[in-house]
Amino acid sequence: MEEIVNRIQNSGLIAIDLADYRPDEASLVPFDFAPRLWNELILKEKDFRVFLSEHDWDQYEGKHVYLFCSVEAILPSWAYMIVSSKLIGKAASITIGDRNDARQAAMTKIIHALDMEQFRDGKLIVKGCSDIPNPEAIMSLFLEQVQPVCSSVMYGEPCSTVPIFKRPKVKAE
Repeated sequence: MEEIVNRIQNSGLIAIDLADYRPDEASLVPFDFAPRLWNELILKEKDFRVFLSEHDWDQYEGKHVYLFCSVEAILPSWAYMIVSSKLIGKAASITIGDRNDARQAAMTKIIHALDMEQFRDGKLIVKGCSDIPNPEAIMSLFLEQVQPVCSSVMYGEPCSTVPIFKRPKVKAE
């Protein structure tokens, strides 16, 4: 009986699941302005500054914090800036928006921090159907990072791929 050979495994293809770069859900932490509003309408600067000075900012250490307001209110731009100023140097990232926005911002930061040398001259297959927010944006970002170093990028599964990029061969002189 002939031995079954896994040609895909022996091909040198590197399968990439972008969901592997998704942040841990526990690291996504909300900061809701609603509890700081007077009558769920306005933010009083003096009261807000007292809150800011007494708030435990250490709880956000290494977290991906997203700033939002859970009630219909118009917040001044400075409110987002002042909270961000308290988070800078503590939070891993700061996003204005919802949990999905924070997830995407965190993934962006994680992908930017990847060591691209691990993909040098690699033949990559970026898995389709990943469970990530705004997959097209994350795929494009990943491609932007790896294309300069890898030899090819494909989309899909090893048994069925769509070619995305192939580095042109250098002609010998």
